[in-house]
Amino acid sequence: MAKLQNLDNHVRIVRGYITALILLLINLIWTIARLAARPSWEAGETALLAVALFLIAGYARRFALTVQDRVIRLEMRLRLQEVLPPEMRPRIAELSLAQMIALRFASDAELPALTAKVLNEGYRSKPAIKALIRDWQPDELRA
Repeated sequence: MAKLQNLDNHVRIVRGYITALILLLINLIWTIARLAARPSWEAGETALLAVALFLIAGYARRFALTVQDRVIRLEMRLRLQEVLPPEMRPRIAELSLAQMIALRFASDAELPALTAKVLNEGYRSKPAIKALIRDWQPDELRA
């Protein structure tokens, strides 16, 4: 049975991606060292390819996370429109993306009170907001 997601274990670590990045970094360092030791067009071309591969891997992750954040923002705006009382709905626009990302783990029942607390008391830090959540709702569909 899968472990229930909570504040302590919700961070997603993709070991295969980290391994690939480490291998690409080793390759980058190795090819630059070879280029420095024995400069040649072939070694230069290989070093440029190593740099490009490392950059592609980094950008691919960044792009995926950016799209994920945009989807979370949209999802949270819709969810907040449904669960917040009418007098609080205009304040949705005051929430930052980081605040919405943190609040997404709250249950619908506690979301109105937490949103008011975040807005009224100026909580900005994702870890601080996540620590306020009592009824943790897992998010397993993440990049």
